Amino acid sequence: MAIVLFSITVVTIITFCFIVEIKSSIIQAHLLSKFSSGITFKLNKGESNTTIIAPNGPYDKRLGYTFLPAFSQKLYENSFLIAHHTQVSDLMIELVQKGLYPIYREKTQAGLEISDNHGENIFSLGNPKRIFTSFSEIPEEIIDILLFIENRNLLDENQPFFNPAIHWPRLVNAALEVGIHFVYPNQSVSGGSTLATQLEKFRHSEEGITDSIKDKIIQMSSASIRAYLDGKNTVTARQRIVLDYINSVPLAALPNCGELIGLGDGLWAWYGTQLDYVKKVLNTKNSINDATLITAKAVTLKQVLSLIIAARRPTDLLLNNRDLLKKKCNIYIELLFEEGIITEQVKNEMLKIPLNFRTNPPPISGRNLVERKSSDCLRTKLLSLLDVNSLYTLDRFDLSVKSTIDLSTQVAVTEEIRKLHDPYWVKKNNFDGPGLLEKGDPKKIFYSFTLYEKTPRGNVIRVQTDSHDQPFNFNQDSKLNLGSTAKLRTLIHYLEIIASLYERYSILDKKILLKLKFAPEDKISRWAVSYLMQNDNKSLEKMLNAAMQRKYFANPNEIFFTGGGNHRFQNFNKKDDYRTISVLEGFRRSVNLVFIRLMRDIVNYHIYGTKSFSSEMLRLPDHPKRKEYLLKFADLEGSVFIKKFYSKYIDNSSDQIFTLLHNTVRPSIDQMGAICRYVFPNIDIFYFQKFLQKKFPAAALSETAIKGLYNKYNPQSWSLADIAHIISVHPLELWVATYLYNHPKASLDDVLKESQAPRQEAYRWLFQTSHKAAQDRRIFMVLEKEVFFEIHKEWKRLGYPFDELVPSYATSIGSSADRPDALAELLGIIINDGIHMPAYLIEELTFASNTPYELHFVHGPPKAKRVLKVEIAHIVKNALFNVVEKGTAKRICRASLNHHGNELPVGGKTGTGDHLNKIVNRNGRVISSKVLNRTATFAFIIGDRFFGNITAYVPEPDAADYSFTSSLPVAVLRNLMVHLQTMMNSSKVEEST
Repeated sequence: MAIVLFSITVVTIITFCFIVEIKSSIIQAHLLSKFSSGITFKLNKGESNTTIIAPNGPYDKRLGYTFLPAFSQKLYENSFLIAHHTQVSDLMIELVQKGLYPIYREKTQAGLEISDNHGENIFSLGNPKRIFTSFSEIPEEIIDILLFIENRNLLDENQPFFNPAIHWPRLVNAALEVGIHFVYPNQSVSGGSTLATQLEKFRHSEEGITDSIKDKIIQMSSASIRAYLDGKNTVTARQRIVLDYINSVPLAALPNCGELIGLGDGLWAWYGTQLDYVKKVLNTKNSINDATLITAKAVTLKQVLSLIIAARRPTDLLLNNRDLLKKKCNIYIELLFEEGIITEQVKNEMLKIPLNFRTNPPPISGRNLVERKSSDCLRTKLLSLLDVNSLYTLDRFDLSVKSTIDLSTQVAVTEEIRKLHDPYWVKKNNFDGPGLLEKGDPKKIFYSFTLYEKTPRGNVIRVQTDSHDQPFNFNQDSKLNLGSTAKLRTLIHYLEIIASLYERYSILDKKILLKLKFAPEDKISRWAVSYLMQNDNKSLEKMLNAAMQRKYFANPNEIFFTGGGNHRFQNFNKKDDYRTISVLEGFRRSVNLVFIRLMRDIVNYHIYGTKSFSSEMLRLPDHPKRKEYLLKFADLEGSVFIKKFYSKYIDNSSDQIFTLLHNTVRPSIDQMGAICRYVFPNIDIFYFQKFLQKKFPAAALSETAIKGLYNKYNPQSWSLADIAHIISVHPLELWVATYLYNHPKASLDDVLKESQAPRQEAYRWLFQTSHKAAQDRRIFMVLEKEVFFEIHKEWKRLGYPFDELVPSYATSIGSSADRPDALAELLGIIINDGIHMPAYLIEELTFASNTPYELHFVHGPPKAKRVLKVEIAHIVKNALFNVVEKGTAKRICRASLNHHGNELPVGGKTGTGDHLNKIVNRNGRVISSKVLNRTATFAFIIGDRFFGNITAYVPEPDAADYSFTSSLPVAVLRNLMVHLQTMMNSSKVEEST
């Protein structure tokens, strides 16, 4: 009996304690508050060995926490180092390993922030945009409506230790329904969620849903521990839950907005109601007779109510089933009145008014061009740096970025180049003169400007902007004919050849030099050896200076065989046409024919100076290498024709291909018979006759004639070249059409692979020795192509941005195109005395500040690499200064002063380019041409630290309306100097770390 009484007593005590605990949570409060005090994190220098991985929930993805390991790897690969990293407590690691979510005070609002090198804000985009900043700011009616629907006793101040993660009646009911569901699977199960667990769910559960009982336990456990972070008393924590829920609840998505988070953004997006208006209306005390205010409150409360109801099924109720949402609202309006949350007047008004959703998507919040140009280049850079696929995703990351941009200078420069679109300003400031904006509409010209500063930590971008009102950045993403700026790359390559010859021959005795033999065409090697024999002082610098004084005739009347054809070239200034000009002067004054002939010497150096067999191969008809190069030519040129004919036929069916082929030639009986027999080698004579009769119904074709044609054009009796000659079609067109007829889905790679033998067969005539002159021209074309492959490798080493060069002397004057920022990179090598220092735009990145994931990256030390001899860099730098002092950029001479008032020397290379579609005759004369785009650029250096590029560009169809030259960007830079001066004089060289 005593045992029974004891057992009853124990059970009674346990039951009593359980009931007390359910009502008060006092035991949980004591245990969990003490437990949660061990969940800490702090920011330490360097990398941390105690880190956690963020969950895969919507909140963690949106803020970028989930992707931090991948971001870290990308940043390591791009020379960034960890400066600070959060160290978390062992208890936090243990909880995360057991499946709980990281416990910390989460951010309601976060987004990308970008500042300039002085900390000035460039870009800031908090998400969500419209939030309540504190619990006290939320109108009482909104809190009452939310709690009535979701969690009625949450803010009961009579229970100071209450655990907001567990609502026992709802939990027990949900558990019972789960049990019933196992027996009766069709029975629905209601949720046991509180606001606290709902927050955990739509923030951290994968896809924002509860997928299992395990998920629910994780949500409840995480929410329970989080509630006691501030101690036993949870009143403040519960208020924060209400605040966070209202600011964080997901409310579907709309065009121009993307995913909608929080009541504030939801009201604006779905109804056009601003949060400040809601606070003003609901916080205004109204009298019974104030009908206007009552209506305003009714409208506002109904909108709020609709979004709180829709939060459980936002996409369905807000987008697909608004009638159901309206019915639910009306039901709850009655309940809210019965509960005393709204007055009868407000109730009646709420029942009368409709839910007036926006009829059109919300407008995109715009920024002006100047603001965008200050941020777009940085955001685009971050996309590639972090390997993120959209600006929308990037902008929502919890990320702060410090850039190298000088914002005040960037804004001033952007505003200044925008003025160039105003015809009145152009005229007033004398920008309408020769070589400037004397023709065409100034509004249609795009300008691009980039300024770099040389620092011990690498080349940093101080200004990067353009006047193009689109995200496209032609400074970085374009392929433009930048004209004579190509002379800079040509000059450097020429000087590198001189330097290599110096290294090879300067150590040899004069007697040995005297015995050296060079092909007559190799003028550079012959000059180098002659110079070394005549000069005892053999310093590289002196030899390079002497090489700059080599002279070329600027006569434009010579026909040059290059790029597979005959070409003529013109000088910009006709006064140069019959002068003999040094390389230095030709560079300074940008004389085309000097550099055409210099490029010919460079090509001949590579052909005759580095390929020892070339001279004999071109001289001897039976040289063993000739056949090898003729085969290469047949393969290269044949591939060009294969690609051309593939494009012509590929998008057609087999029948269409055959029709297109026989419509290409003259409709004679012999030609049609030959085509038919080649394309259909196994056709019998009956169908052969039907084909000819259909093509030539009026012709009297006897059976004998048909049989004669059938046998005559047997494909076994003719080579591809012969049958193509009979048909009067290119042999490779005949082959491609036939192959695609039988393989209509073949890829270009397949066709090229299968056409190796036909390509050689089509050029079989070329291998006959009677065609030596024709052979020599084609061998030279292959040699020239190989040379430009070698030249391209050297240009690429110095930052040339594209994968090939046009194999023509015209590459020296711009035919191979370039990119403004690539030219600036080359100037960076020159200003750094031949050392390539990486340029960068981002100095620091801080992810997830004040969270357990916080990571602070800084740009690491520069990965410097010498790519050019210092002597060459000095010679080229002096030549660039010479262009400004005496050459094509004199307009900007003495335009810059340092902080002492002394002249800051300016140098650079000008270039004017028309991208032309030309038709030329066999002698290289232009028959007609069409301007596709016009560019003018100035790649510049200022003093010993600053360099960059300014470009003006007009695309078709307007390009032909303009006549501006490189004088335009030079004049624009001079105009910008007043804005650059302050920044350049105040900027201090950074201390290396």
